[in-house]
Amino acid sequence: MKNKILFVISLLFGLMFINSGLNKVLHYMPNPEMPMGASLLMTAFAKSGWMMPLLAVVEIIGGVLFILPKTRALGAIMLLPVTVGIFLFHTINAPDGLVIGLVFLLINVYIIVENRNKYMPMLSA
Repeated sequence: MKNKILFVISLLFGLMFINSGLNKVLHYMPNPEMPMGASLLMTAFAKSGWMMPLLAVVEIIGGVLFILPKTRALGAIMLLPVTVGIFLFHTINAPDGLVIGLVFLLINVYIIVENRNKYMPMLSA
């Protein structure tokens, strides 16, 4: 039962990031209204020319890796900076989305903790 719930959560989480990454490239969903500070930050990211494409690639690849059980640990590590960024963005700039940012962060951290044995070889001397 735990494996089925974990797979459904991983599938939904991964699909959310794949959708978000594809939207950054294809622009098929309208951008939501944001407070002024959040809007300025997103405009700066877009005008940089490289930040949004990089974020899109990381979200798409990380989302695919997160869905597949064999590569879920790698996907979780790839998406951790993104989920921390989402959480901090909503904490500081757009508090109305804080709940979803916290949920994303908690899911990602949970998967990392569940797969901690896969990271141990990197930490051994």
